[in-house]
Amino acid sequence: MIKVLVVDDSAVVRKILSEELAKSSFIEVVGTASDPYVARDKIVQLEPDVITLDIEMPRMDGLSFLEKLMRHFPLPVVIVSSLTPQNSDMAIRALELGAVELICKPGSTYSTPGMHQLIQAIRSAAVANVKRIEADRMDAKQAPRQPGIRLQTTDKIIAIGASTGGTHAIEKILTRLPATTPGTLIVQHMPEGFTAAFAKRLDQICAMQVHEAKDGDDVVPGTALVAPGGSHMLLERNCSRYNVRLKDGPPVHHQKPSVDVLFHSVARNAGRHATGVILTGMGSDGAKGMKAMRDTGSYTLAQDEKSCIVFGMPKQAIQTGGVLEVASIDNMAERIVSSLQQKVKGVA
Repeated sequence: MIKVLVVDDSAVVRKILSEELAKSSFIEVVGTASDPYVARDKIVQLEPDVITLDIEMPRMDGLSFLEKLMRHFPLPVVIVSSLTPQNSDMAIRALELGAVELICKPGSTYSTPGMHQLIQAIRSAAVANVKRIEADRMDAKQAPRQPGIRLQTTDKIIAIGASTGGTHAIEKILTRLPATTPGTLIVQHMPEGFTAAFAKRLDQICAMQVHEAKDGDDVVPGTALVAPGGSHMLLERNCSRYNVRLKDGPPVHHQKPSVDVLFHSVARNAGRHATGVILTGMGSDGAKGMKAMRDTGSYTLAQDEKSCIVFGMPKQAIQTGGVLEVASIDNMAERIVSSLQQKVKGVA
């Protein structure tokens, strides 16, 4: 059983979350707290495995509490936030501070799909490597190291998929890639409304331009496109040009956007011109798509277990047979550059 402490200033939200989470066969809500001071005492008393945390609370805001918690008593934290522009920015900041997952608070009531996403987030958080999260945070404070090479490629594509812990991993890769990097497509499992803030954050710290993708966007060197939450993103090719299409449809592996949907489209339309990267995350999303990429000649990389927050997605991709190379997140940018150089030279 996963012991969960619910921290939210709304009595209604605490009641709904507690009742709905209690229906899960593997979750036990051991307590609730109306603010961080109450939560602090209950953490010591109840020893929860996972905390759900609202950002806006009285006496001490959620970000300040999270920062103190990760410094003195690190635990897996799932942020449950209402969707406003300010909250979106704060939610991304929470991930930077060490939160494991981010779930949107869908208004005043919780629908079944919303609760399913929260339950899956708690499940992922419970197996997260919290020590690795702290190590990634410390690394992020260091100056980015970009490979000393100018990549002159116009027909190459990089496709990256990630889930739990992926925001840190993606940041580490992109900040180490040069401004001339081939067009890059990113699926990070994240709720609708928060991916724009994530892309904006990356754009501020990367040599590449980073945007939330819009339907029909061209995929060009020097630009990374982040799939918007709530839409699947696919690569299309029109003659010598690549662009993306955003589509509705059911979730795949309970995810929307789905890594598998992106990877399968890259396999169809880019094949040997693509490099695929699968990063930390729970579940199997991306495994079949990466196998399809490898079968069409793509160079495929998976993050190694030691550097993952959760090794689920890379492990499944490796077991499915779609991974050509396994690498630490610390070396992933260099391995991506190497794969592109090999293709330019015609040896891969």
